[in-house]
Amino acid sequence: MDLRSTIRTVPDFPIDGIMFRDITPLLRDAAALTESIRQLGAALGDTPVDAVVGIESRGFVFGVPLAIELGVGFVPLRKPNKLPADTISRSYALEYGDATLEMHADALKKGDRVVIVDDLLATGGTARASAELVEEAGADVAALLFVIELIGLDGRAALGDRRVEVLLPMAADGSD
Repeated sequence: MDLRSTIRTVPDFPIDGIMFRDITPLLRDAAALTESIRQLGAALGDTPVDAVVGIESRGFVFGVPLAIELGVGFVPLRKPNKLPADTISRSYALEYGDATLEMHADALKKGDRVVIVDDLLATGGTARASAELVEEAGADVAALLFVIELIGLDGRAALGDRRVEVLLPMAADGSD
């Protein structure tokens, strides 16, 4: 199945000059959504996994069904003040300010092998903060999985030597 055909490019959203990659057509197509989850799982090969961590909010959309597919639990990374129990947090810089992610302090155990999932890898700041938060909890990042990677924004470089798997590399400038 051609997942690329289910991604819509929206020019100048949310600001001029941005070529926004819209996943809502993929989400609306049951076959494409199912195939995206299958491909994310297949990208792991035989890698053992104890938990799937999803980045708010689109990482939840792909992370929960992936966790079910893998037969493991799901851990949400949320924006501040959204989780009810004790949390640990990681702040990071964005192009337009700062952001913070939180996770329940008891969500992962030391040595857990974790897969982090999100819809898009762009500059890598959010993904790096997520990986650092997981590692701070004592867990190991087995891989970071993305549906789309925006080529040309060097997101992988921000992730160091961590394993990255992507279903759809796409040009950041929309030229693909």
